[in-house]
Amino acid sequence: MLNASEELFAEENLEFWKRMSKPQREMVLNSATCVKYKKGESLHDGVNNCLGLVLVMEGRLRIFILSEEGKEVTLFRLNPSEACVLSASCILKNITFDVHIEAEKDSSVIIINPKAFENLCLENVYAENFSYKVITAHFSEVMWAMEQILFMSFEKRLAIFLIDQSSLDNSEYISMTHEEIANHMGSAREVVSRMLKYFQNEGIVELSRGDIKIIDKKKLRALAL
Repeated sequence: MLNASEELFAEENLEFWKRMSKPQREMVLNSATCVKYKKGESLHDGVNNCLGLVLVMEGRLRIFILSEEGKEVTLFRLNPSEACVLSASCILKNITFDVHIEAEKDSSVIIINPKAFENLCLENVYAENFSYKVITAHFSEVMWAMEQILFMSFEKRLAIFLIDQSSLDNSEYISMTHEEIANHMGSAREVVSRMLKYFQNEGIVELSRGDIKIIDKKKLRALAL
C-alpha cells in the first residue's frame, strides 16, 4: 500500500493513473509498495522473480543482461520518474529475453504487483498502451547499446560512456572502478584499464584510485563522434 506522497508521485508520473476507475485504482493501490534498495542490491535476477511495473522515486537503477560466462552489458538506466516493465516478462508474453535490475545508487522504487498490473492492462487500454510505449522507448536504448557493441570501436564506446556518466552525475569526476566500467560495457577490466591509460596519456582524463576526472571534454567528445 502506498502512502499519500507515494500515491501522488505515481499519479504524476504514470499517465494511465487518472484514467483508472475507482475499483481499478483500489486494486492497484492495494498491490503497490514502495521499496528501498541499497546501492548494488538486486531487484530482479532475470529468472526467479517477476516484479511487475517499476517506477523510480529516488536514486538510479541499472538494467543489464548477463551472459552464461558472467559478462554483463548495461542496456539502460532508470532515473527518478522513469518506469520500466521489462521486468514483467512473466505477464508481457512478447518479451522473450531476461533482464537483470540492480540499484546503481540507494533508491526508492514503487512496484506494482505483476498480477494486478496484468489485470489492469486487460481492463484498461490506457495502462496497456502505457506499457508498450515504455517498452518501445527502452527498446530504442537497447538497440543503441547493441549498435555500440557491434559496430563501434572500444575507444569510441568508452568515450561515449564517460560522457554519459559525467552527464548523469553532473560532475567531471566519475567515481567508478575499472571493473565496474567493464561490467557496464561487457568488456574486460584489462581492456578498460589500457584504454583509460591511453586517454590519460593523451591528456583527456586523470586517473586516481576509484576515480576518473575528465580534464579535456572537447577531446573526449571528438573521440565519441
